[in-house]
Amino acid sequence: MTMRPALLFVCLGNICRSPLAEAAMRQQAEAAGLDVYVESAATASYHTGKPIDERSLIVARKHGIDLSDHFARQVQAEDFMRFTHIFAIDKGVMNSLRQIVPQGATSSLEMLLDNVPGRQGQSVADPYFSEQDAFDITWADVSAAAAALVQRFKR
Repeated sequence: MTMRPALLFVCLGNICRSPLAEAAMRQQAEAAGLDVYVESAATASYHTGKPIDERSLIVARKHGIDLSDHFARQVQAEDFMRFTHIFAIDKGVMNSLRQIVPQGATSSLEMLLDNVPGRQGQSVADPYFSEQDAFDITWADVSAAAAALVQRFKR
């Protein structure tokens, strides 16, 4: 028996990129009939408990997803045991995660776009200080990653 994949998508604040990655993964996994558990979190604490960025809500709605019940949370030590895979949205987040990995961690730690052919080592650009169209680019990036992950975990 194989263990059900449990995926955690992590960005800086958990109000833009990682919730969109979580949503894209849920949507594509469901469409593919893939049984995975998915969440998202932040490395920083300054948005903890706050709702998703309005611009991320707009992008998600365009794709038939309601993220109005999402509230930001920070990565916890137990996440490194609870999830089989933790995906960092960018290099800064990866560096932060590497600094807090507890002893005995069992999850694999990867850059999200490493799963997309031709995008290895790249970061999902942070749209926070940009206009709405930047959130569409974020959606395209996290959707491409979700599609690649669905293929990976269906094998």
